[in-house]
Amino acid sequence: MILVLTGPTGVGKSETALSLAKLVHGEIINGDAFQVYEGLHIATAVPSLAMQQEVPHHLYSFVPLSESYNIARYQKDARNVLQEVFSRGKTPIFVGGSGLYLRAALYDYDLSLDTSHVDMTPYEGKSNEELHAILASLDRKEAAKIPVENRRRLLRDIALCLATGESKSEMLAKQKHEPLYPTKFFVLTEERATLYPKLDQRVEKMFHEGLLEETLPLIERYGRQTPAFQAIGVKELFPYLDQQISLEEAIHQIQIDTRHYVKRQETFFRHQFQATMVKNLDEILSALADCSFFPLEKNV
Repeated sequence: MILVLTGPTGVGKSETALSLAKLVHGEIINGDAFQVYEGLHIATAVPSLAMQQEVPHHLYSFVPLSESYNIARYQKDARNVLQEVFSRGKTPIFVGGSGLYLRAALYDYDLSLDTSHVDMTPYEGKSNEELHAILASLDRKEAAKIPVENRRRLLRDIALCLATGESKSEMLAKQKHEPLYPTKFFVLTEERATLYPKLDQRVEKMFHEGLLEETLPLIERYGRQTPAFQAIGVKELFPYLDQQISLEEAIHQIQIDTRHYVKRQETFFRHQFQATMVKNLDEILSALADCSFFPLEKNV
């Protein structure tokens, strides 16, 4: 059986997953779209080296910033790791807040469709707002899920519509709605009244720990168009670098964008997963207590 621990950013998934992995003989597989990239340890809150040494962690910080990583590559990589973990007799634990990545790994998402023959030249010069409107005209349901600033996904979904003659929503409706493997989903939750102040403090802590020192040399080296730099905590620095806003305003914008992201995550989790909502490790263990598959360690 596979365990999935998801939930909004900043809720404590990595720490909870580490404790869980020790109890169920587990190995952790990254389910976050930006934690795959090298170099962005502070910006993307990658589990610390010490945490990664306690139990095996997979698919963290392995993609060079010079490369563009996508959901199709993740699906292939995650399923390969999944089989490796199974072969060792361990419990795979997917951890992360990127819902589409988790669905791609565990459901029958067909991501092999070739869109290379589609001429996207007419769309490359259009603004994000124009692309969002075009996608809405082709697939209103899918457009409603995508933030207007996510240019890469807008272009991808437009290409899919043009390549197939049908919307992505129609394609997804044809797919099975059950995971390919026996899977137990948990969504780690926290009331917004307590989570939001923690997120604000988390952003401030990122700067104290060296966010600028980590990211600015990387931006200078790789340029602003690098896909990894669309991560919250990096893209908000561009106006600061252009002296359009102060550092305090950049920090505030990261805090605002983080809260907005949490709202989108919560909406996705409610509609996309048949999951058990939990507040802590004890509630996860309670839910697993009746499952004889897991020989829980008693003295960890």
